[in-house]
Amino acid sequence: MLEWILILLAIAAIAAMLGFGRLSGVALSGAKILIIVALVLFLLFAIGVIAL
Repeated sequence: MLEWILILLAIAAIAAMLGFGRLSGVALSGAKILIIVALVLFLLFAIGVIAL
């Protein structure tokens, strides 16, 4: 999941530099959603609600 976040952030940065505002916004929104999902999963693992 971290790989996807970094890829989307790189796409957003490159698109912003090239002037593609909408593409940059979409990639940044996707990265934000994945960051929130990753943080929620991390907290659930830390608390012990989910165990592997």
